Amino acid sequence: MGTLILVTGGARSGKSSYALARAEAVSTIRHFLATCPVTDTEMGQRIDRHRREREGRGWTSCEEEIALVSRIAALQGPGVVLVDCLTLWVNNLLFQADRHDEVFDEQALRREIGQLLAAISGYPGTVIVVSNEVGMGIVPDNQLARHYRDLVGTCNRLIAAAADEVVLVSCGLPLFLKTARPGGI
Repeated sequence: MGTLILVTGGARSGKSSYALARAEAVSTIRHFLATCPVTDTEMGQRIDRHRREREGRGWTSCEEEIALVSRIAALQGPGVVLVDCLTLWVNNLLFQADRHDEVFDEQALRREIGQLLAAISGYPGTVIVVSNEVGMGIVPDNQLARHYRDLVGTCNRLIAAAADEVVLVSCGLPLFLKTARPGGI
């Protein structure tokens, strides 16, 4: 069983840069799982910037919007896996359910998180997951946005409970909310 680290924070807080540097300090065997779909030109440019940031730094990258569980389960040997980010993964699951006229509620999310945590616990190295802290702003003005915010909050809470470490990045500074303690103390 490996180590699970959750890195969270607001938009443009520095959480992805911190997670990338942290992962590079862990292992030279590096897997990057990107969950962001290309939805428009500007998003494509953001994705390209992130790809360029990893170039020449020893990363094997995979773009996977939904099937994180099977991607992590397929990885062999120790190393580090960086998932960026769970916020978009939840968005993608919600969008997929909507496209199929299905409901994606908290119960469905909990099933997905359970499967993800099982895959992570089976990985022999370190898994670092990035997620936005979306609940610190204003209350959204529509039901779908509130539902999404609530799902991401639940996701973050469940992942944090299972994580060995939780790091909140604010203004580019890592704040350690939960650290691994010897003997489970």
